[in-house]
Amino acid sequence: MEKIRVAVRKFDPFESTLQKLWDLFCLKYNIAVEAEMVPLELHDLYEETITNKGLKNGKWDIAHINTDWIFDAVNQKAVLDLTSLISQNPPQDYPEGWHNSLLHLQQIKNGTYGLPFHDGPECLIFRKDLFGNNTEKENFKKQFGYELNPPKTWEQFVQIAEFFNRPEENFYGCIFANFPDGHNMVFDFCLQLWTRGGSLLNAENKIDINNPASIQALDFYRILVNNKNAVHPKSKNFGSVEAGMAFAEGQAAMAINWFGFASMCEVIDESKVKGKVDIAELPCDINHKTASLNVYWLYTIGIGSKNKALAYDFLRFATTPKSDKLLTNEGGIGCRKSTWTDPEINKTIPYYHKLEMLHENALTLPQTHIWPKVTELIDQMVLKAIESDISSEKLIEETQNEIEKLTS
Repeated sequence: MEKIRVAVRKFDPFESTLQKLWDLFCLKYNIAVEAEMVPLELHDLYEETITNKGLKNGKWDIAHINTDWIFDAVNQKAVLDLTSLISQNPPQDYPEGWHNSLLHLQQIKNGTYGLPFHDGPECLIFRKDLFGNNTEKENFKKQFGYELNPPKTWEQFVQIAEFFNRPEENFYGCIFANFPDGHNMVFDFCLQLWTRGGSLLNAENKIDINNPASIQALDFYRILVNNKNAVHPKSKNFGSVEAGMAFAEGQAAMAINWFGFASMCEVIDESKVKGKVDIAELPCDINHKTASLNVYWLYTIGIGSKNKALAYDFLRFATTPKSDKLLTNEGGIGCRKSTWTDPEINKTIPYYHKLEMLHENALTLPQTHIWPKVTELIDQMVLKAIESDISSEKLIEETQNEIEKLTS
């Protein structure tokens, strides 16, 4: 056995964690196998593992697959069902060690196709030092007539973003991730839809975005991200990682992003905002309630791997409480309840215990093999909305027609 190959989601904390875990694993069990860790951007990772059948043909032994893709991966018979391995030799405290919301998306057709790797639902990330500053509070109240607090409604979100927008200081009201990679803008659209009481599914449980809540969501979002008096000007080129880095470098008052980018502010060397950050639930439309999005990363084993036993032994090692904590200290987000409540972690990242609160309101995306194609269509729709003046009604209607073609 010359080496084991791992397809890693490209992100410094993931890369450093995986290498450290492999080294510790080999040391503990006296294993002399090299691991080739290959970091890949989102699109490339999907293409390498699923489209080009890398997991199926044995090119990859282990891969990071997110829950958006797992149904598709199972449908294409690309990933190993871990059920029998888990029943013979379960990971430590499985399943009680994890919140239920991190266990069900990989359970498909009576099989279990991955173990939780990295988590952290979407949330509002904000600069608590600015929100708590007496001068800022006074000026805000004079201007808007109410107290400066993390926004509860989208209207407040816009007002607060405009209030803090100071381009002359290279400081902006908020940051979005608007790079069209089939993910961030899709998630933002879903959050806008859900916080207006809308749904991606109709009464027949089919994907149907042609409804009034979708039109309101797209209308609001396209105006917001084009608001030069509120939004970081580089948002259109930012993926979630770049948006997270810009926030950590002190370039904005608020961001809507994954919880992981809040915790990153406390642990990475480049952060200029350590101790100045907090998180809250997302704003919502008046008369509706907050929502979050739960998409998480899994460790999966390729169906074509010739090293399945070794790969599973590593997955068990990589998901212990100690390994989960290591990931968190490197800048990722541990998935275990023990990490969420860990006193040392909460000393470093004072809002870590709030993960449970976010999971209580976290919704998930439809589990269907067409979802990866639907995300491309929604991504193109949001991009067109931002870059053109075609009406939201027309864009939504056209997109829904394309979605229906996927199942016809």
